[in-house]
Amino acid sequence: MANPWTGEVTLVIDGNPRVMKLTLGALVELEQALSAGSLVDLVQRFENGGFSAADIMALIGVGLQGGGNSMSPDELARAEIDGGPMAAARAAAELLARAFMVPEQP
Repeated sequence: MANPWTGEVTLVIDGNPRVMKLTLGALVELEQALSAGSLVDLVQRFENGGFSAADIMALIGVGLQGGGNSMSPDELARAEIDGGPMAAARAAAELLARAFMVPEQP
């Protein structure tokens, strides 16, 4: 189970819940994986709904690595994500948001 206080998000991939987290190292890898721009640009793309499938895959890939659940890009591309592309996009956006904000108390 993911801990939002530490920036974790869970995504079910191939029937297994996998915890994702954007560590500092994962953020560096994400910056390097972006074809253009910065993390601020990526945040703005998600806020404006202008993100791409490549943005989602990059976020999930580095998030899995940061959460200790690494998958190769090929494995991730072939994986079955519960809820499909929309669930993947939601999880990627939540992962990015949790990396840069403190969760509200219930």
